[in-house]
Amino acid sequence: MLRPAQLRLRREACPLCQFPLLVRLRAEEMGVRCPRCGASAVTQSLVDVLDQLGLDLAHSKVYELSAQGALVKYLRRHCRSLTLSEFFDDIAPGDWRNGIRCQDVQALTHADASFDLCTSTEVFEHVEDDAAGFREILRVLRPGGHLVFTVPLDTSQPTVERTALENGVRKNLLPPEYHADRYRGEQVFCYRTYGADIVDRLRESGFAQAEIRTPRPTLFGFARPVVCARKAATV
Repeated sequence: MLRPAQLRLRREACPLCQFPLLVRLRAEEMGVRCPRCGASAVTQSLVDVLDQLGLDLAHSKVYELSAQGALVKYLRRHCRSLTLSEFFDDIAPGDWRNGIRCQDVQALTHADASFDLCTSTEVFEHVEDDAAGFREILRVLRPGGHLVFTVPLDTSQPTVERTALENGVRKNLLPPEYHADRYRGEQVFCYRTYGADIVDRLRESGFAQAEIRTPRPTLFGFARPVVCARKAATV
């Protein structure tokens, strides 16, 4: 990861652990890290927006759509309870592998109104039917609950679907794109690149409110827009 010519330090506090310096190991977002907790620019962006929202994590039941990393460690320290999962395409949702429960966000096994907050980083671009995923998150959130997440996002244009269904068969509209999955050690197919209309997609899925928030830290220019949605307080 380190490219010595691009190495930089900046006096900017990590939103997760408040360490007063950030390091840029290379000039891209995954090269921006907190030297103490290891959080990337993506994770730091999300946690800063959680702070902006003023959520009472200490009294919140939280569902995170991953099972490791700096965000998981942060949530474990600050939340009332934390539920984790990963998607494994070779076992049934609800089953366990190495202590991790498999969940398909398009068909979650959690009960209705189970959580106050759901978080994820870089998940929904890999979900074939993201509208179904949004509806499932809405279902398992309590009234007034929040969904806060990151995805590759270009706010200057509408969402670009990279595939389409033709006679029940998925066809590529653009050259296939894959993103690395460090947990499973493989490349994961990307169905779309989101645009500013992601807030409309969330509202169409049933969320009462949706917005894109900008983190306060600059993170060497690699701060990520963070998507926030809220379930109606009464249903």
